[in-house]
Amino acid sequence: MTTQSMNSDDQLVSELWARDVRFLMGNQFSAVPLLAPANLIASLAQSTNARVRFSLIPLFLRHPELSAEVQNADNLLSLQMHHRNVLRFYYTAAVFLQRKYQQQLLLLLGVQPRLPDMFSNILGVPPQEDPNQALEQLAKRHQTLSGQFVNWLGTYEHAAEVWLKQMELQAA
Repeated sequence: MTTQSMNSDDQLVSELWARDVRFLMGNQFSAVPLLAPANLIASLAQSTNARVRFSLIPLFLRHPELSAEVQNADNLLSLQMHHRNVLRFYYTAAVFLQRKYQQQLLLLLGVQPRLPDMFSNILGVPPQEDPNQALEQLAKRHQTLSGQFVNWLGTYEHAAEVWLKQMELQAA
């Protein structure tokens, strides 16, 4: 049984809201998180809804401490390479986006731990000093490995920008 079969997208959105990640609209069933972090991360990666999947990016930007659970989530997905790649690409995008938006994140959230780069070498994306170049390389590699001609760079950026705007509205 996959993790996703136990958690609907509505439940996952509620989990995000309970963790102060108001990225997607939905109902909040519980004010406190109910899922273990690794299960939430794996469930988001397994969602059939693209918007739910890319909510991994704001989750990691809001809670970089969850990087400690990423390897556990990756292990939960060990027999599902597609979902594992979803996690790896979106986590790596969050790593680069955290660097790109570090000043905004500092103003909104204060000092937070830096997301460690766990997957760029596995994905075949050599680390870059410039986060914009790193994101471009990641997007090209994502397109190649997924076989989908999606604007992955725009997807990564959209997830971060929409979430940052929401955080700014909350802070106002």
